[in-house]
Amino acid sequence: MSLLTLSVSIPGLKPPPCHQANIDDCKKASTLQLATFFGALYTLAIGTGGTKPNISTIGADQFDDFHPKEKASKLSFFNWWMFSIFFGTLFANTVLVYIQDNVGWTLGYGLPTLGLVISVMIFLAGTPFYRHRVPAGSPFTKMAMVIVAAARKWRVPLPSDPKELHELDLEESARNGKFMIGSTPTLRFLNKAAVKTGSTDPWMLSAVTQVEETKQMLRMIPILIATFVPSTMIAQIKTLFIKQGTTLDRHIGNFKIPPASLAGFVTISMLVCVVLYDRFFGPVIRKWTNNPRGITLLQRMGIGLVLHFVIMAVASLTERYRLNVAKQHGLVENGGQLPLTIFILLPQFVLMGTADAFLEVAKLEFFYDQAPESMKSLGTSYSSTSLGIGNFLSSFLLSTVSDITQRDGHEGWILNNLNKSHLDYYYAFFAVLNFLNFIFFMAMIRFYVYKAEVSDSMHVLTEELKVMRLKASNQEAAKGIA
Repeated sequence: MSLLTLSVSIPGLKPPPCHQANIDDCKKASTLQLATFFGALYTLAIGTGGTKPNISTIGADQFDDFHPKEKASKLSFFNWWMFSIFFGTLFANTVLVYIQDNVGWTLGYGLPTLGLVISVMIFLAGTPFYRHRVPAGSPFTKMAMVIVAAARKWRVPLPSDPKELHELDLEESARNGKFMIGSTPTLRFLNKAAVKTGSTDPWMLSAVTQVEETKQMLRMIPILIATFVPSTMIAQIKTLFIKQGTTLDRHIGNFKIPPASLAGFVTISMLVCVVLYDRFFGPVIRKWTNNPRGITLLQRMGIGLVLHFVIMAVASLTERYRLNVAKQHGLVENGGQLPLTIFILLPQFVLMGTADAFLEVAKLEFFYDQAPESMKSLGTSYSSTSLGIGNFLSSFLLSTVSDITQRDGHEGWILNNLNKSHLDYYYAFFAVLNFLNFIFFMAMIRFYVYKAEVSDSMHVLTEELKVMRLKASNQEAAKGIA
């Protein structure tokens, strides 16, 4: 952010101002200016990749799964985590956007830079008081060991009794705070990694718990894939939805709404829905389902997926209405502003915020909750990966559909002049895509099995240790009598 602020502040790092009617006549940015600006953006991307999966993970790790009150509070953590994220987004989409449009980019970028400095100071001050998980090694290495070991022993038969597979010592597991996971019949091929063949090489022999951790991460991949399409829809908020807003009347009296501030409607809707869900919807549904969360995480995600289909259907109908108004006022060819208030777009923005309150919160919590204890950050990173791939898919679909629809002399669905475009067709295509994705999601969750609660796993481990110790004491007593 410091580099980004400098790139819009120092004269030598920013292109000279241009007042030409044709932007092609403006002086191009130099290599140094481009390198500074895009270097700042890519540094932001790298920094986000390092913080996004880990901050939410370390936050959730502050709750003790074996303390009933803390465990209950943890069920609300991700609701309020996303609330705080979107509260910051609301500030960015309203106050910061207004400053950038009306005051200048230096202050517009300088304020969040100052905010980050304060955030780092707060984080460092709080670090001694956080609960820290002991580093458990790279999850990718652990998973690679299991897959390689299973592949190298693909001809080795599996024993009929899962207890014959290699597993960690119970005493050692309890002492190191590791959570034992019993062997499961799903993805049976990977069980071969735990078959004893005489070798103790970690690339030839894996413990059952390590095998099951790998299975759990692989089992979540189909659910991850099902989130790519809704993440693509989220990308429309700051692209096509905003571009639609630039063609409409944005005045409220003497105040003119900045186009990028339209995303604030999504944020406000999401903030309201998260509070309503956590304080009212969840407790009411909990009485009917006896589920501590009210509904399961996958059910909550499913509601969000349905809303994304509704959003694109509404957006398509709204765009068709906008195009009809453009024709009626002869504004198709010149791409002029329509005599329509920007608030006709309000339904699709509000619904998008509602969908986020269901899907995005549940997605983050699901990937954290279902990841093995030693791979929580990797699980949380699935959520960030979904958003990243969604943005790439958005760009890919936009360019592909634009190219295909302009072939054979057709005008195409997506042009610079939105009044000549057919975004209504494009949004209808997205509605169909969301419907097909929902069917895929429903098919995948039929085969998904939730992992056991950590507290349940530790309860089983504790009971097993008690039995072992009881047997050992009985044997010693028997020897003493003898």
